Amino acid sequence: MELSFGLILSIVIAVYLAIDAPKHGKNPWLWGILGFIFGPLVLGIYLIKTGRKLLGWIIVGIAILFFILIILLVVIGGALLWSGFS
Repeated sequence: MELSFGLILSIVIAVYLAIDAPKHGKNPWLWGILGFIFGPLVLGIYLIKTGRKLLGWIIVGIAILFFILIILLVVIGGALLWSGFS
């Protein structure tokens, strides 16, 4: 379920970027592909570059915090596996 939510979110972001990019003189293929691969981070950067700075910085900040949380969880999980849960 979580994997499908992430995939759907990436597709929605990619479609939005591909449709909105020509309105601002940007390459729709480039922004669509980047949006599909990197998701919310690219959406935030795109919003910053197109003049919607407040919303863009909020999305970038949330995306970075989410990535840091994932990295911390992986490190903690690896440490627990390495120590043998003792």
